[in-house]
Amino acid sequence: MYLLVALSAIIAPFIFLVILRFPATKGMTWSALIVILFAISVWGMEGKIIISSILQGTHKTLTILWILFGALVLLNTLRNTGAVDRINQGFQNISGDMRVQVIIVAFLFGSLIEGAAGFGTPAMVTGPLMIALGFQPLAAATLALIADSSAVAFGAVGTPVAVGLSNIPNANSTFFQEIGIKITTLDIFAGTFIPFMLIVIMTVFFGKGKGFKDAFPMLPWTLLIGITYTGSALLYAVTFGQEFVAILASLTALIVATLTAKKGWLLPKNKWQDALQEGFEPSTKKSEMGIVAAWFPYIIVVALLLLTRIVPWLTEFTQTAIDLSWTTIFGIAGIESSWEFLYSSGTILAIAAMLSVIIHRNKLRTFMDASKQSLSTMKTTAISLITTLAMVHVFTNSGLNVNDLVSMPQYIAESFASSLGSIWFLVAPFLGELGAFITGSATVSTLTFSPIQFNVANQVGLDVNAVLAAQVIGAGAGNMICVHNVVAASAVVGLSGKEGEIIRKTLAPAIIYGLLVGAASFIMLQLF
Repeated sequence: MYLLVALSAIIAPFIFLVILRFPATKGMTWSALIVILFAISVWGMEGKIIISSILQGTHKTLTILWILFGALVLLNTLRNTGAVDRINQGFQNISGDMRVQVIIVAFLFGSLIEGAAGFGTPAMVTGPLMIALGFQPLAAATLALIADSSAVAFGAVGTPVAVGLSNIPNANSTFFQEIGIKITTLDIFAGTFIPFMLIVIMTVFFGKGKGFKDAFPMLPWTLLIGITYTGSALLYAVTFGQEFVAILASLTALIVATLTAKKGWLLPKNKWQDALQEGFEPSTKKSEMGIVAAWFPYIIVVALLLLTRIVPWLTEFTQTAIDLSWTTIFGIAGIESSWEFLYSSGTILAIAAMLSVIIHRNKLRTFMDASKQSLSTMKTTAISLITTLAMVHVFTNSGLNVNDLVSMPQYIAESFASSLGSIWFLVAPFLGELGAFITGSATVSTLTFSPIQFNVANQVGLDVNAVLAAQVIGAGAGNMICVHNVVAASAVVGLSGKEGEIIRKTLAPAIIYGLLVGAASFIMLQLF
């Protein structure tokens, strides 16, 4: 009974969004109502806790909407200045094949943004950018979500490892580096195939009936890019620790991908463009803008994200100067929501948009027009996010109850552990995915479930570091199906209401990724 109630936060969204195909505004409202009803009637949560959790979700919605606005206003400003046309021409010079473009933009550039910022930012940046390059909106949102997976373990300068595993006994810098090495070792068996998986999803769902036939010619090149990313990630984890793995690995693979694509090495000769928007015509007028100038606002984004996260005095300033965080919401200690305004990637994206007006010698009105365009596309998103995050925080705060029950996520994990301990190496990544599906954060998923993973591994006699690494990787894979990430990704490409359709396409890659990680854990267990 209790397990079914706890699982309602997973079952209800799946039924409403995926099976019944409700838009998120309706499906997540019903899901939130069901979970809240169970939380009160079965779990014993008091009304005050419920209200504070809803307010917590509302506040966090504002932080996500601000990032969403920043991503949109940057893209719309670059459209208005002509930079997007120049970026598009640059891609045509590298490769006009959309199969190549999705790897460079969604997987590699997205991984670079993930390494610097994390917290759902990559899909909000790469989705609109792919739209500008001519990708169908549904393809752009789906591929952006799937691509933002391997790098998540090391997102926001290693936060899922350093913060997510901070509650493990004797956690220190040496331990974090050991976990980073284990993550990158396992990911060679799993993350290497993400580029090819992206191509398969694109050709099967958005091609003109040829599906796998159009995907397989890309296998050699995608494996090269995949192994370049995961292999160099292992090297950087061993050499430098977890903080810069995603950033350096994505830059390394970007160089290899650009050079090989431009030469046509390991690539088919035909140019695949089946996923183009109907009627899309790239600008044929030669742009006077330089390619570096066109990309410079994105360079500013990456630079500012890194500076605000690795320069101590700047980190402290951006986190404290304008602090809109809300603590002890409704008087409940421990229920809080952080929003360091200057530290937010939304602020950095908006600053880059304003600077792009100066760089590209346009008037301030260009930015103002882009702001109006961006706000007009976000109208229904707020409702979907508020209901989604209200449900999420009622679920995660459910440990505050009068029935002396553990929280719903902990109850689920303990139930799984008691019955599936003997095959835990296969379960571990999926527990990570489960946490990310609900909370929308690899860090929160790992903070929530890593103590359980640690205890089960010790009880069953498994390699603790391998199990914890599988948790972190699984939490990254959960980004593909996380409801509020899907809501945000659909909003930035103008597809609010199509969340269920996106999840139906990202669900299989998320499951396959989890299975690959589980299999890799099993192989390592047998070998070592």
